[in-house]
Amino acid sequence: MEIRVQDIRKEFSRYPALNDVSLDIRSGELIALLGPSGSGKTTLLRLIAGLETPTAGRIFFGDEDASSKSVQERNVGFVFQAYALFRNMNVLENIMFGLKVRPRATRPPAAEIRRRALELLDLVQLSGLDKRFPQQLSGGQRQRVALARALAIEPRVLLLDEPFGALDAMVRKELRKWLREIHDRTGHTTVFVTHDQEEALELADRLVVMSQGKIEQVGTPDEVYDTPSNPFVFGFIGESSALPVTVENRELWVGGRAIGLPAPHDATGDARLFFRPHDVELVEDGAALAGVVAAARRVGGTRRVELEIGGYPDRIEIDLPFDHPAGEKTRIAFRPKRWRLFEGKTGQ
Repeated sequence: MEIRVQDIRKEFSRYPALNDVSLDIRSGELIALLGPSGSGKTTLLRLIAGLETPTAGRIFFGDEDASSKSVQERNVGFVFQAYALFRNMNVLENIMFGLKVRPRATRPPAAEIRRRALELLDLVQLSGLDKRFPQQLSGGQRQRVALARALAIEPRVLLLDEPFGALDAMVRKELRKWLREIHDRTGHTTVFVTHDQEEALELADRLVVMSQGKIEQVGTPDEVYDTPSNPFVFGFIGESSALPVTVENRELWVGGRAIGLPAPHDATGDARLFFRPHDVELVEDGAALAGVVAAARRVGGTRRVELEIGGYPDRIEIDLPFDHPAGEKTRIAFRPKRWRLFEGKTGQ
């Protein structure tokens, strides 16, 4: 099922939560809405679901204008962060619920409802737990039941709102892999909201990066991570450092010194240099960036050091081999290997 969001605006008490947002979601893809709190990602998901009505604009399911249709009419499956399971129903009853409450004309026979629920229980790897109640399950198991219940109604679209946000890190990692496998087996068009960059990069076919009610960039995880379209996306996706620079004679300068990086042909004046801590090389001579180690900490198998570069208040972070001898006050010279330049003092 393709979904088309067309010029959507949503206001709450005249406050624009979404501002002229347009997005095409392909049939069968798993797409992530990613952004900080207040970016509008959950509002967009609720509009697709039919839980909110747009102030302006339209939402299409295929060729059908679904803008004024209810959740039931849109036939969407919804999974919330807090599971929203019925505590007085066992696992099997929870999964069957959406089918049992359908109008008689569209309700499958009782035996078919039970058969479908048991199949889904097997799909989400919880066979044998059908008679347990939600309070007898772990958080990860409850979320699997919630997904099975959403799939039971054979939804046209599957929507997930921070589905793993309440779980600990190890369980989240396990369920991310599991959800991707389930998606590949079922082929549902799936939209999920998250603020977890690692989760989005690992799971999604495409990312929709949002900020302040607008879409900043849409692309595959590789496209968004490797070629961010603006300073916000570069700073939000993955770890990064930024440094004010000046463009002169097609070179980048910091503090009156060239740093050994060529400027794009059309760049002039003030700009900001963005790079990632792991994308640097240490140098012993020649033009380079240089700073003094102010702090260091272990990050996995590397050492993350914070450098103070003369005249700039913000520290720059780079990664060194864990056995690098650099200590506090050590001077380190380096050059970014991959980097982006955004013109203007603010980088906008």
